[in-house]
Amino acid sequence: MPTIKFTYALKRFFPKLKDTPADGKTLAEIFKEIETNYPGLKSYVLDERGSLRRHVNIFIDGKMINDRNKLSDQFSSNSEIYIMQALSGG
Repeated sequence: MPTIKFTYALKRFFPKLKDTPADGKTLAEIFKEIETNYPGLKSYVLDERGSLRRHVNIFIDGKMINDRNKLSDQFSSNSEIYIMQALSGG
């Protein structure tokens, strides 16, 4: 079962976030699980069409996903999936 990991930047806004195993077979299924466990996080990470927001990146086993719209990138049962808020500023 893949493990979902969250960066500190996201944990700042959702203090109860914990790295957690996921049952989902797709990223979309995983986001449904995340929303059940952490209400509000899905809308923070995905827009109203279900696409990844510009300020968020997802890495699967160290490689940034390619499909930011349909979230169709594949992963294995032992993958580590990192959800990161991109930081900016000056």
